[in-house]
Amino acid sequence: MHDDDEPVGRVLGRRQALILLGAAGATLAVAGSATASATTAGPGAPDICTLDCVVKPEQMEGPYFVDERLNRSDIRSEPSTGQLVPGTALAINFTVQQIRQQQCTPLPGAMVDLWQCDAFGLYSDIPSQGSRGRRFLRGYQNTDQAGAARFTTILPGWYTGRTLHIHVKIRTVGTNGRPYEFTSQLYFTPEFGAAYLRTEPYRRKGPADTTNSRDAIYRNGGAQMLLRPQQTGSGYTADFAIGLDLSNTQVGRPD
Repeated sequence: MHDDDEPVGRVLGRRQALILLGAAGATLAVAGSATASATTAGPGAPDICTLDCVVKPEQMEGPYFVDERLNRSDIRSEPSTGQLVPGTALAINFTVQQIRQQQCTPLPGAMVDLWQCDAFGLYSDIPSQGSRGRRFLRGYQNTDQAGAARFTTILPGWYTGRTLHIHVKIRTVGTNGRPYEFTSQLYFTPEFGAAYLRTEPYRRKGPADTTNSRDAIYRNGGAQMLLRPQQTGSGYTADFAIGLDLSNTQVGRPD
C-alpha cells in the first residue's frame, strides 16, 4: 500500500462542500434538501447560475502537496529546463462559484492549485522519490471575474495502492474573513483509465494495480469527483464546476 493512502494530518473525508453539476438553466436545490427551488435574478441583481447543487466530499490532501506558489496555467514542464514531461495532454477548465442564499455567483480571485504524478507515478519535489527541487506537474491559477481557472496538464500515471487521480486545492477567504480551503481529488472512469493506460508512454508500466472500486480514498465520495474528458485532437478536455459555501468553517479550515 502506498503511503498516499495513509492519513496525513486530518482526514478530510467527512468534511463537505457544495459541488455544482449540470449547466445553466437547471434547478438549484438547497444542499441536503430533497426539494428543488428555482431562483431568478431581478433587475440589477447579480447573475444567478441556477444549477443542480448536491453535497460533495473533500478528500485528504495526501503527503505530496508542496506549496510551490508556481503561478502558471500549463503545468506540464519542468521550470528549470522547460522540458515537457511525457504524457497525453489534458486541459481542465474549472468554474468556481460561491453559493449564498440559494444563489450561485462567480468567485473571482480564488487560488486553485493542481498537482499530480507523472505518467510513471512520480511526483516532483519529493525527496523520498529522488525528485527534490523539481516542480513539474505543479502550479496554480487565480480565478478570473467569471470564476474560471484553466490548466493544461497530462493524464496521470499510477503508483502502488492508488487509482488514477489528480489533486486540487482551492484557497480563498470565508465569510468570516478567515482563510478558507477546499481540498479534494479528481478521478476518471475505469473504462477511460484502462484505455489510456494502454497507450504510450503509460503502457510501459502496465495496468494500474488499484481500480476505483478498490481505492479507499475513492470509495469515500470519489464517484462525485469524476472528470469526463472529451477528446480534442491528440489530447483531452474536461470541465469541472465547483460551488463553495464560504460560511462553512469546518470545510474551510486549513488542511
